[in-house]
Amino acid sequence: MIKTTVDDPTGTGRVPTVRPSGATVALCPRRLVATYPSLEAAMNTSIPGSTLATLFGELVDGVRTHGYTLNSGDVGLLASLDRLSATRASAPVEGGSSIAAQVDHLHYSLSLLNRWAGGTNPYAGADWAASWRRTAVTDEEWQRLRAGLGDQAHRWLEKLAEPREVSQQELDGIVSSIVHLAYHMGAIRQMDRITRGPSATEG
Repeated sequence: MIKTTVDDPTGTGRVPTVRPSGATVALCPRRLVATYPSLEAAMNTSIPGSTLATLFGELVDGVRTHGYTLNSGDVGLLASLDRLSATRASAPVEGGSSIAAQVDHLHYSLSLLNRWAGGTNPYAGADWAASWRRTAVTDEEWQRLRAGLGDQAHRWLEKLAEPREVSQQELDGIVSSIVHLAYHMGAIRQMDRITRGPSATEG
């Protein structure tokens, strides 16, 4: 439960703000003490859900005309990866990671999100380092990895559009999934020009 004290200049006993359903008010001289239900159950993603799904979907599947993060005509991450051979995906860039490792990391992080959305807590035993060890892939492995990423991404896209009760920390995690995908998509597109989308002047 959360308590907050606000001024009551009129002495009427009315809270001069909109408060969530279920809040109670205790009267004190010239002051009001409002008790709110725990924020663990006070936020619902029904309002931002469609926006989150729109932004995530644009990054994954691209945009034809008007986009919020990509230029018009950008095919998105999944179709961009289809342009890459397994050899190019396995090539390390300046001593760093390969695109295959980036994709494996995204696949792993999205699989954890989908498991969380299914009602389990996969983060206690998560091995983030393992998701970076797969640096080279064969043609067959590259095809499976891209298919797996597409499956996990579209499953998470569906979950983003579903209203759910979340805590502040959970909402932060949901929003960060979009930022996380955008970050690695940008990294991939810097690593190999063939994965890049159209420029603003081309759209």
